[in-house]
Amino acid sequence: MRGSCRPRNTRDRAVCTTNCPTLIVTVGLPARGKTYISKKLTRYLNWIGVPTKEFNVGQYRRECVKIYKSFEFFRPDNEEGLKIRRQCALAALNDVRQYLSVEGGQVAVFDATNTTRERRATIIKFAEQNGFKVFFVESVCEDPDVIAENIVQVKLGSPDYIHCNTEDAVEDFMKRIKCYETSYQPLDEVLDRDLSYIKIMDVGRRYLVNRVVDHIQSRIVYYLMNIHITPRSIYLCRHGESDLNTKGRIGGDAALSARGKEFAKHLRKFIQDQNIKDLKVWTSQMKRTIQTAEALGAPYEQWKSLNEIDAGVCEEMMYEEIQEHFPLEFALRDQDKYRYRYPKGESYEDLVQRLEPVIMELERQENVLVICHQAVMRCLLAYFLDKTADELPYLKCPLHTVLKLTPVAYGDSCKVESVCLGVEAVNTHRDRPEVGIPGTQK
Repeated sequence: MRGSCRPRNTRDRAVCTTNCPTLIVTVGLPARGKTYISKKLTRYLNWIGVPTKEFNVGQYRRECVKIYKSFEFFRPDNEEGLKIRRQCALAALNDVRQYLSVEGGQVAVFDATNTTRERRATIIKFAEQNGFKVFFVESVCEDPDVIAENIVQVKLGSPDYIHCNTEDAVEDFMKRIKCYETSYQPLDEVLDRDLSYIKIMDVGRRYLVNRVVDHIQSRIVYYLMNIHITPRSIYLCRHGESDLNTKGRIGGDAALSARGKEFAKHLRKFIQDQNIKDLKVWTSQMKRTIQTAEALGAPYEQWKSLNEIDAGVCEEMMYEEIQEHFPLEFALRDQDKYRYRYPKGESYEDLVQRLEPVIMELERQENVLVICHQAVMRCLLAYFLDKTADELPYLKCPLHTVLKLTPVAYGDSCKVESVCLGVEAVNTHRDRPEVGIPGTQK
């Protein structure tokens, strides 16, 4: 149950209990990766079960001013532009209040430049009046190559420049940045010593963290200190078909079938053909993933966290047997597959918590091949593709197919390529059951 946060009186700061909502506020000049950070952070927090929503003030501005003309709109002496930008920020904050106070959100990410101390003071006052904690995330970057890359990848795809040639768009955006530079007041170690914040310098080369006050803020800091934008690919696949797969039985620790061994050989050729620099291979501690990896002829690392979901008393049973022996459990799992926990086993929700260290390490690494299991692959895929808890347990992860995920450097998701390696296997996927009709899938 969420705690309440109410000011003692209008002059006092809010007194917050541990669980009161958090407002994350970005700070920084344009083209510093604030939106990239906002989107990734929102995706991560939702994946670990913290209801989070992003509020991008630029989108509010575009809805208000349908046609963008030039950087002149952002000049500090443009009174009309200042008025509109202030109105858009207030509209976004009103929606933040609605989300955190009425709709049950736990974290809101307020994505804007927020480059002046005056603007940040307004946000702090708003948070105090509504009983929200505030955590600032400032991105500072002086590397011209990173800034130029951000301008090319994101800003030139923006609706602001849809009818503009590249050269003119770059020139206009550089002038837009200049409009902010004159009034930019970075977070200051002395003046802002009472604020909670993380300052990210030059895309993660250095960090400054100040006054982390609760669990959510520590999770945010931990996450932001692990992400990077180095180009890389993540390869996800399940183990080769196992003997238990061929019998329609779930779980267990079976060896590969003949077709599973054939897939492992095909996987080796596929990986060799990809010519991947410094590839790391991760498996679970289960026989079928280890046998698949051993066929690659390359070093691999075993993770207990990557073991398949524990089906408890239902391990090595067929679904027909589960329905016969545990009809209530069978029906309950259909009702809420994400949160359903097998007797003496696990739920998908448990599995997500177990896999968080894997996600954190994947964010730190460059090229990785993860050989895992159906439920595990669904959880990993849901993180990278921003799928909801309701969608996660029904994601299709067929045997003998490799998914190549390429994170987009300044985007909010991944490019996905699905490669079937041409070895037949049983179909272990079952679609979401229709209302009133039992049917489930591990």
